[in-house]
Amino acid sequence: MTRKQIPLPREVFLSHSAKDWRFAEKLAQVLQEHSIPFWYSGRNIVGARQWHDEIGKALGRCDWFVVVLSPHSVNSLWVERELTYALRDTRYRKRIVPVLLRPCNHMKLSWTLGGFQFVDFTTDFDAGCRNLLRVWGIGYSRSR
Repeated sequence: MTRKQIPLPREVFLSHSAKDWRFAEKLAQVLQEHSIPFWYSGRNIVGARQWHDEIGKALGRCDWFVVVLSPHSVNSLWVERELTYALRDTRYRKRIVPVLLRPCNHMKLSWTLGGFQFVDFTTDFDAGCRNLLRVWGIGYSRSR
């Protein structure tokens, strides 16, 4: 029996706490280097725009949701709102990927996260990238 082919993302929504921006920027760089389209507030929200409307448009357009989990993100109202949206939208069914940046009480965001397989970045960034890209059947190369 062959493994069902996972569709490549049309666009990944990268949800994170603003306090984890350094990691989010580094992860966004990896996605870009591997030609994975993504939406990330640090690059896509520009001045003089209603940022909450931009987030809503991106959530409505993206087809994969990656949430960065850390003590900061589990206390972020906006990460909670974004995750709640993704959990309710059937388009994201089986397309939510929790990324564990630092150990935290992820149950504060949603009790459902316990049923997801996390991609662990707590000890090795490159191993985390390799495992994240494996979700879409893409090989990881450190810098292209």
